[in-house]
Amino acid sequence: MRIGIDIMGGDFAPGVTVSGAIQAQKVLPPDTKLVLIGNKDVFLPLLTAQGASPDQFDIVHAPEVIDMGEHPTKAIVKKPRSSIAMGFQMLKENAIAGFASAGNSGAMMVGAMYSVKTIPGIIRPAAITTLPKENGKVGFLLDVGINADCKHDVLHQFGILGSLFAEHVYKINVPRVGLLNIGEEEEKGSLLAQAAHKIMKDTPQYKFIGNVEGRDLFNDKADVIVSDGFTGNVVLKQAESFYELIRKRGIRDEYFDRFNYENYGGTPVIGLNSTVVIGHGISNETAIKNMILITQETARANLTEKIKNLLA
Repeated sequence: MRIGIDIMGGDFAPGVTVSGAIQAQKVLPPDTKLVLIGNKDVFLPLLTAQGASPDQFDIVHAPEVIDMGEHPTKAIVKKPRSSIAMGFQMLKENAIAGFASAGNSGAMMVGAMYSVKTIPGIIRPAAITTLPKENGKVGFLLDVGINADCKHDVLHQFGILGSLFAEHVYKINVPRVGLLNIGEEEEKGSLLAQAAHKIMKDTPQYKFIGNVEGRDLFNDKADVIVSDGFTGNVVLKQAESFYELIRKRGIRDEYFDRFNYENYGGTPVIGLNSTVVIGHGISNETAIKNMILITQETARANLTEKIKNLLA
């Protein structure tokens, strides 16, 4: 298996991406090879300076870089030799099994939608994030930002995507799927939530447990929580901000330490024809390493084929 990494992506690239790649390569399975995609004239000296041999990796020279502030669609078209554009071209050609970047997230989504595309039958792909639970386990929330506006059938499909991700990547047997709402009763919430509940409660494709509230995000009521991307992104950013507030006040707590985004590395985008993971722009080497690891684990789970089979 070959996993591609945009070595030029992120606020602190290529220094931290090189370090993260070296750390990841040490713990990846022997049958997995990292493909470093970027300007080799820039990152190869950093690689050797950190005591790593270029022979440990596959090197793909991409002389152009899509900067964080560039317009995603224009940049993908104007910079075909950028690390992001070349990464998606390799993904499209099945030269790599997964592609990860902490670079321009808009360009990552444009590249994904126009190269590998969505799985036939999937209305919209979704970004999924990990929710640390009080009991030491993990849950999952989707969507967390790609789809600000959703229809009820899209939320139903998010239940499919999240359930398969939890089952096959994290080995949760029969994941429980809940719909994020302002009350537990079926008739509560917005028109979208009410319509989604009607279709989700009758589905045979996953185990739907009904509505869950904001107070249930971190307990063990559900394994997967479905939301529109607007609400999901607010939840994600608020969880991140609480972690930062606690850390700034010098409070150390084993549970709240699990909210550190570095532990999870990146956000898988599921519902595509291949494995794509988007990392945080401010990622350090630990976050980059974990972004690579979740990319490998998601690709290894063959999630795309399992989604296709369920839809069929």
